Amino acid sequence: MFLIEDLLNVAHMSTTAVMRTTEFADGLLEAAAAPLPTAVAVAAKRSMFNVLGTAVGAARSPAADAIVAAAQELSARGRARVLGRPDVLDEHWAALLTGTAGHYDDFDDTHLATVIHPGASALAVLVALHDSTGTSGEQCLRAFAFGCEVQLRIGNAISPNHYDRGWHITGTCGVFGATVAAAVLMGLECNELHAALAAASTMTLGQREAFGSMTKPYHAGKAAANGILAARLGSAGYAGDADPLGDTGVLTMFADAVDEAQLLGPWTDDWELERNTFKPYPCGIVAHPAIDAAIDASGRLTDPSAIESVEVNCHPLVPELMGIVQPADGLQARFSARHGVAVGLLDGKAGLQEFSNSRATAPDVVRLRDLTALMPSSEIARDAARITVSLAGGETVVAHVPHARGSLARPLTDSELLAKVDALMMPVLGTGSAAKISQLVGSIDSSTDFADIVAAARPPQNGTSQ
Repeated sequence: MFLIEDLLNVAHMSTTAVMRTTEFADGLLEAAAAPLPTAVAVAAKRSMFNVLGTAVGAARSPAADAIVAAAQELSARGRARVLGRPDVLDEHWAALLTGTAGHYDDFDDTHLATVIHPGASALAVLVALHDSTGTSGEQCLRAFAFGCEVQLRIGNAISPNHYDRGWHITGTCGVFGATVAAAVLMGLECNELHAALAAASTMTLGQREAFGSMTKPYHAGKAAANGILAARLGSAGYAGDADPLGDTGVLTMFADAVDEAQLLGPWTDDWELERNTFKPYPCGIVAHPAIDAAIDASGRLTDPSAIESVEVNCHPLVPELMGIVQPADGLQARFSARHGVAVGLLDGKAGLQEFSNSRATAPDVVRLRDLTALMPSSEIARDAARITVSLAGGETVVAHVPHARGSLARPLTDSELLAKVDALMMPVLGTGSAAKISQLVGSIDSSTDFADIVAAARPPQNGTSQ
């Protein structure tokens, strides 16, 4: 029987939920109206530069080609110039393409606490909307930063239970960040942002079963396109549910509990974006310590064909997320820790070529993956690993990595980040392109428009970028 007490409880939940969403939107827009804190601006520029590299590097990937082909068949010509290729698309398809390309090689940024890759969907919103909204470079940097930070704060509020349920958190949280990035660019007011968040809450997507396929990066692209749609609806008078982030909203469907303090924390100097990291290898980040160890060990191997077994002591997330034994292609190889270890030992490196289709199916790599065993232990830190290589003559080679490259304890330096982005951009844009774009990103909050970055990130025609 439904009692008065039950009615009072429902009323209390509704009030609390409305207050939560309103407080979130009010605090966010108030902070977004002011310049970014200095440390946050620096972190945002590094994240933006990194994902510009991954988006340009995968601009001609099979997934990108498929999206452009579909756009040309299904949509009218737009005005959004996309990165790494000469196409001009409408905002929906530009966002879909950019977000997908940014995450395609699994080489983009990673927030280690949540395993969210926030940069791809936030960048995609800027590419799609910067021209039509007429915003300055500084406003675009602000939109990018808030778009990333919202994903990370929501992710913190529902982690780790949300990810453990099988959701791909980059897709589910990405749509909220993309909505906020679009809202900042479009100048939405609080009630409009509230409505946009309500629309976004019905457009979340992503499951971990998609890992190792084109669908995984598509989650980031679709999050961006959905976020723009949600912001457009919010600005056009859409009225959604009253409490999309509240006690009866979507976050309670995502996880057993919602940490309100993570969601509603002050927008001061300490941002999660400052803890965003950048990958040195194009694969799942939990395998990076083992790859580091394999590359270390490779320099002490005179004959890799003499390897009889490889034992990898690692965190339990490694076999859980990177447990594919024999990947069929390069995309699947990005979720095979055994593959990363094999190419690290055989090639002494683990770049895009080592995660290509040809290397994923090479006989020497297939052989070594079969000889590799993952030995998980909860006593091993997520950024640590030890490998033991046993050779035919009875010798062993041991390598231990206490902190992987790209981790919070051992972040990529500015020069390492530039080298990474240069390797991604040079085949598409030519020599010196990464250094030029790095300079443009560095001055985006003073003298550079985002349109200048887009122009520099498009392939040269007649000797000049467009």
